Amino acid sequence: MNLTTKVLIGMTAGIIVGLIINLGGFNTASSFINEYLVNGLFHVVGRMFVNSLQMLVVPLVLFSLICGVCGIGDIKLLGRIGSKSFFLYMITTAVAIATAIVIAAGLGIGKGMNVSTEATFDGRDAPPLSQVLIDVIPSNPIEAMANGDMLSIIFFAILVGVSILLVGKKAKSLVETTELLNEVMMKMVSIVMSLAPYAVFGLLARAMANLGMDLLYSLLGYVLVLAGALLFHLFVTLQGVLVLFSRLSPALFLKKIRNAQVFAFSTSSSNATIPVTLRTVTERLGVNNSVASFTVPFGATINMDGTAIMQGVATVFIANVYGVDLGIAGYLTVILMSVLASVGTAGVPGVGLIMLSMVFVQVNLPVEGIGLILGVDRLLDMLRTSVNVSGDAIVSAVVAKSEGKLDINIYNDPNAGIFDDDDVAIDTTDEKELAAAVDKTHGQ
Repeated sequence: MNLTTKVLIGMTAGIIVGLIINLGGFNTASSFINEYLVNGLFHVVGRMFVNSLQMLVVPLVLFSLICGVCGIGDIKLLGRIGSKSFFLYMITTAVAIATAIVIAAGLGIGKGMNVSTEATFDGRDAPPLSQVLIDVIPSNPIEAMANGDMLSIIFFAILVGVSILLVGKKAKSLVETTELLNEVMMKMVSIVMSLAPYAVFGLLARAMANLGMDLLYSLLGYVLVLAGALLFHLFVTLQGVLVLFSRLSPALFLKKIRNAQVFAFSTSSSNATIPVTLRTVTERLGVNNSVASFTVPFGATINMDGTAIMQGVATVFIANVYGVDLGIAGYLTVILMSVLASVGTAGVPGVGLIMLSMVFVQVNLPVEGIGLILGVDRLLDMLRTSVNVSGDAIVSAVVAKSEGKLDINIYNDPNAGIFDDDDVAIDTTDEKELAAAVDKTHGQ
């Protein structure tokens, strides 16, 4: 049984167990199940797994991108990769939100609904685009790594890679060391991934057990329309981009990206999923590391397809609930604001709802309306993160294909890069040789 099958079993079992706990009324406050299972064992296992993934993100992006720049062969290629990636990410985001608005407005969700909630939401100001551009250059790269500021880390890693190229042959040993460190980080990803089925079970069991089912039923129209728009974007729009710009098989892509999608669904974090996405894109899809090391972390930072769709559907829904007619001009403002905000809020926690509050202010919708959808946002956040990660992988494949940096044989091989238990097995011969080498060094 391969890892994908194990993870899917863990995901399914987690959803079933969580729903049984929720619907059976076993998750009451201070109950044994709530204290020691849902918010005990499930929470601890899930958070330990997410922390393990986040632990790998910064060193993996740093070493992988330095290796990518050093192995790129043509420094001008880096500029082309960056511009193509940015263009595709912005275009797919704009198409995503436009599609969401058309679907939601066409179905008229929220009209005549009497939905109330005690939840409130206070909008937070996102940093202006000018400040985001300034912050791309870190005043302290160590602090940027500690805070996980992805754009700053990308800039620093590219600068280090370019500087190594300028040093030339003298830096050969440094390049080899960096490549070894990158390989070690990928092995660490394999170790963490081997524990995924149990962690995914814990994450989803807790999420389902804590789900507000009453609120879910009252907002069923909103949930179904948003889920439908997300799936339409994943299976129609993004696959159309893949075929149009690369002529690659969508069926193979969907089969190979499943692992990263499940991880994204479980963690609700594009950044935390970077190690898995990077491994999937390079080893399963055949994208050269020189491209993937840039497009994957860059996409995790600025690619907001799923979030943009949520903004489109939520804007139409709240406008209809409050009886506000936005008109064509209002909807165009929503599209423009969402595209700009996907860059302007790159490093802000809780980015989806913050971006939504910015949009509401621009089109004069009450920000407190966001409180209506807070109860179901956790569930939908899981789905839209999967769409975001899929978009990152598609752009990576398209850009790599256009630059001749995609191994078509790996892409067309259904079994290429499948996780194997041997990936985390220690070779006893290597183990003895390394122990002898260390002993010899210490002996001297």
